[in-house]
Amino acid sequence: MLVAERLSRLADDGRALVEALDHDGRPRAVLSYRDGVGAARALAARLRLAATRPVVGVLTGNTAEFVVADLALLLSGAVEVPVPLAFSAEQAASLLPEATLCLVDEAGRQRLAEWGDRVLPAGCRVVPVDLADLVAEAAVAPPPWPDAPWRDEQAICKVVHTSGTTSHPKGVRIRGAGLDALLRSLDRVMPAGAYARYLSLVPFSLLIEQVAAIYLVVCHGGTVMLLPPDEPLVGTSSFAAGAVLRYTPAARPTALVATPALAEELADRADRIAAQGRPVARELFGRDAAPLICCGGAPVDAGTLHRLDRHGLTVYEGYGLSENSSTVSWNRPGNRRIGTVGQPLDHVEVRLADDGELLVRSSSLFAGYTGTDPSACLVDPDGWLHTGDLAEIEETGHIRIVGRKKNVIVTSAGRNVAPEWVEAQYATLPFVRAGAVVGDGMQTLHGLFLVAAGTDEAAARRELAALGAERLSAVERVSAACVLPAGDDLYGRYFTVTGRPRRDEIRAAIADGRLPCRPLDPPADRPASTPTPFETTLGR
Repeated sequence: MLVAERLSRLADDGRALVEALDHDGRPRAVLSYRDGVGAARALAARLRLAATRPVVGVLTGNTAEFVVADLALLLSGAVEVPVPLAFSAEQAASLLPEATLCLVDEAGRQRLAEWGDRVLPAGCRVVPVDLADLVAEAAVAPPPWPDAPWRDEQAICKVVHTSGTTSHPKGVRIRGAGLDALLRSLDRVMPAGAYARYLSLVPFSLLIEQVAAIYLVVCHGGTVMLLPPDEPLVGTSSFAAGAVLRYTPAARPTALVATPALAEELADRADRIAAQGRPVARELFGRDAAPLICCGGAPVDAGTLHRLDRHGLTVYEGYGLSENSSTVSWNRPGNRRIGTVGQPLDHVEVRLADDGELLVRSSSLFAGYTGTDPSACLVDPDGWLHTGDLAEIEETGHIRIVGRKKNVIVTSAGRNVAPEWVEAQYATLPFVRAGAVVGDGMQTLHGLFLVAAGTDEAAARRELAALGAERLSAVERVSAACVLPAGDDLYGRYFTVTGRPRRDEIRAAIADGRLPCRPLDPPADRPASTPTPFETTLGR
């Protein structure tokens, strides 16, 4: 396995593997490769992970404890189940029915106490990851390097949750060999030195962040930079995209993964910095050279990407899903086409079904789900994963995602609308923190918009109406909207960690009045259309 190969070379290296920042942006704690690898090996030996290959829950924040626990489990061949701290007790319990151990840091211990006895199965032992103790143990008696259990092609190394748009996450079984195939492809296309200083801004419980923040960092012999443990991560709070940027100048990152909301925030700040005649990259990132910024999870407006380009901040959009061990395709330096999610990685094949659905076949495909779910992706007898995403493939091989097959809205007038494109347009308004549109069974689209604190609702509604009239057809624009101040409770209820709307829950909340929608007044220079009241056919 590539990660094991690189770690074996770095096991005695004094360079920083993890650097945690304090609230002033100064290094609060540093964990070297020597101490980190030693602690991981000590933890694996203490728990006999290589001998027993248990199913192990990992409940931590974005901390050095997660990095050590993750490497210990990966090297020993145990099955890791990362659990998001933001999950409800019911959601967490759904991922852990087979766990015999649960590794925690302080935040994880507190979360277990809040959840009570409903989460862990009987007999599951809670083990705190005590870094100081593990590092000291490894220094006194270095544990043996684990055997190579990942050589078994079908061995499961992780069960990760999908950030699905229902309240019930699916457990996706990831093969060690599949993860290795993915990492080798990514390692071949990443620019040299890009991961020297990677700033982690999204939760480690997401597979893409484990890949980017831990494994690619190790492959490059770099350092993962961590925010203070009580700082909200991007995707967990509607306020986080703006808040995390206070740390980027001190972190001096060479790479990071951004969400569309963070890309919008970067563009807005870059515009303001440039207007004042100051150097954008140095002001934002503490360096003259901009970092490698990768983005995925939802589309980024092309106008936003062009704005960032003008400031020398290139965002490389990609596409992936847990069922392929994360990344499928990526716009890479020197081969980028705005509006696409790049070309497939070397080990991945793609094609389109007759109805335009994107099909994926690769050596990194998952080994199935832990249970059944109506939203599960199908793998057909020829090994093609049916992603559920509608796409186009350009002559160059670049993939353009045009919508989600199950998300296509069919209005009561029989018109079809792909909501992702519409949402990306409204997201360009600077006060919109999160937005979603629904419309099945309605004559027109209805929208939920979470807006920045202090935003005047009447002004926001005028801006929403104006943008719709300017950029969208009559079929695509929102005619009735619910505009609410952004808050973590609302965001967590109606959006996933990666920012995707929970459409069924939004539709139901609009139907029963919990999210009251009012018609948007047309811009003053445009005539009003016939009002279309919310229809009772929504729930059919």
